[in-house]
Amino acid sequence: MSRRPRFKLRRWIQRNPILHHARAIAPVLLAISLSAVANAQGTMDFSGAQTLMSTFKTFAIYAGAIICFGGLIFAGIRMMSGRFQDAIPGLFGALFGAGVLGWGAGWIGSLTGQSM
Repeated sequence: MSRRPRFKLRRWIQRNPILHHARAIAPVLLAISLSAVANAQGTMDFSGAQTLMSTFKTFAIYAGAIICFGGLIFAGIRMMSGRFQDAIPGLFGALFGAGVLGWGAGWIGSLTGQSM
């Protein structure tokens, strides 16, 4: 295939002032159209987000309580049997559950401005 038709088209666009200016302005028009779309994002409705985050917060509270309680039971059983060294992972599990219970629920609640 000959490369000649492409060069003719390029030369014709460069010599035609209307097409030359349209090719120069095309990136600006694209940027303006994208900025109009970006401004439209403020009209989105997030009314259900607070309910969803409240559900997540409730789950974090329950999950943290279950993890903490399970870790304490595991550690308590190990300690009552005299194996204090084996109870350390259970205590760390209880500490992790307390972190989920406190910090997790507090962080999720702060995302939507909910009070604890």
